Amino acid sequence: MAQEATAYSRRSFLKGSLIGAGALAAFGVVGCSSGSQESSSGKEIKYDITVGHLNSTAHLLAFVAKEEGFFAEEGINATLTQFSSQSELVSGLESNKLQFVFLGSVPTLVNQSSGHDISIFGGAMSNGHGYVIKSKYTEGLSSWDVTILKGKNVAVPRTTVQELELYQLLASKGLTYGEGDGYDVHIVLFDSQKDAYNAFSNDTIDAVSCYSPYTSVAVAAGHSIVFKCSDEELFKNQPCCRQVALTSALKENHDLYVASERALIKAYAFYKNEANKQKTIADVKTYIDIPEDEIEYEVFTPDYCDSNPDPDYQATLELKNSAADFGYLQDFDLEELYNLDIYDQALGELEKEDPDNTYYKSLREHFDKYQ
Repeated sequence: MAQEATAYSRRSFLKGSLIGAGALAAFGVVGCSSGSQESSSGKEIKYDITVGHLNSTAHLLAFVAKEEGFFAEEGINATLTQFSSQSELVSGLESNKLQFVFLGSVPTLVNQSSGHDISIFGGAMSNGHGYVIKSKYTEGLSSWDVTILKGKNVAVPRTTVQELELYQLLASKGLTYGEGDGYDVHIVLFDSQKDAYNAFSNDTIDAVSCYSPYTSVAVAAGHSIVFKCSDEELFKNQPCCRQVALTSALKENHDLYVASERALIKAYAFYKNEANKQKTIADVKTYIDIPEDEIEYEVFTPDYCDSNPDPDYQATLELKNSAADFGYLQDFDLEELYNLDIYDQALGELEKEDPDNTYYKSLREHFDKYQ
């Protein structure tokens, strides 16, 4: 039965990795800006870019960089555009409508393994996802684990890190999973996290995958957490969303991406400063309109998740190897599709400009240790 489950996960990956050429609204201007515009900070605007993100507080680096003027400081006029699915983000890159995106680690790896020429050049978030279940299943229980999903219908967004993690945990408990009858856990696949969570309101769905901000929304509605990935030893410091662009664009527009990375690193230093907590929450709320206490839960709960611009190559490589060993994706050479030079240069420049900045120092220490 475990072999059936593994075969199922491989089939679901192959099905979910196909990126359609769905209709996208026209937006953004590729690359360099024409004319001699100036930002509100008085700096010349060199680039007009459009950045794709999901309905997630996890992408706060872009929100803070935009709202606090860090993109503008770097000569960038950035438009942030929200999408509902990972496949739309990849299509946006490949149609040159988006200059870079915040894309889940597993969707990125899946698309890379199936021939899409996209590269990771920075990070966005580690951990910050898991599963929730309707509270009627936890009444009277003092504790539970993933085995509580046995016999349940679970809504899962296909080709995501949440999908992979669920399958790995179920397999570790000897539980089978798949669509339809005959499995210990009944999987119901959706094309996006939004669609999966919306289905959770139906009587036919017992549990659902969650990334930020859906976990806090579910908890506020009285549902119970099945597991958070940060609490599972197997998924400690699991890289989630990454900064992703076309491989060719990173080579052809190196300076643009260094400038963008500088803005995101500045945003990280801003959000990590306790004095800026309320401003950070307000910046996120501009793009993710949920109650402020739910944003605080998602962004500032200790040991839950971390919005970090570091590329985290080694951690992502371990994730890729784990996914390939599990049969979730076809193995490939990740190094060819990982650009560390952009982040290294951006951070190095900021360190020279502000050598006493403790946040830059901590980023450098992490980069030097884990790349």
